[in-house]
Amino acid sequence: QVQLVESGGGLVQAGGSLRLSCDASRMIDSINGIIFSLNGMAWYRQAPGKQRELVASISSRGRTNYADSVKDRFTISRDNAMNTVYLQMNSLKPEDTAVYYCHAQAYPLIWGQGTQVTVSS
Repeated sequence: QVQLVESGGGLVQAGGSLRLSCDASRMIDSINGIIFSLNGMAWYRQAPGKQRELVASISSRGRTNYADSVKDRFTISRDNAMNTVYLQMNSLKPEDTAVYYCHAQAYPLIWGQGTQVTVSS
């Protein structure tokens, strides 16, 4: 059962924006004692023929970290009441095209199914 559910991907022109969402409610329901607000979350992406790479992460205290390639364009945030983490992507470039995955950092095996982001030039 998929425990992290991503949404919000799609096709956009270069310079456009998308907002990805990751619903962690299933993860919270399936792991005894887990508290979403106490868990660091992250977004990764994988382009065809490339390794999966970290895009952004957010700690339980809201501390954020970004890959150099997306700094000043992407913003990661979280809504603990909704068990959701977001990735706001602005000024998108064709090289941002990839499948984007949500990940719970304390649980190496817990990933979402991914959402496709395609940026046309």
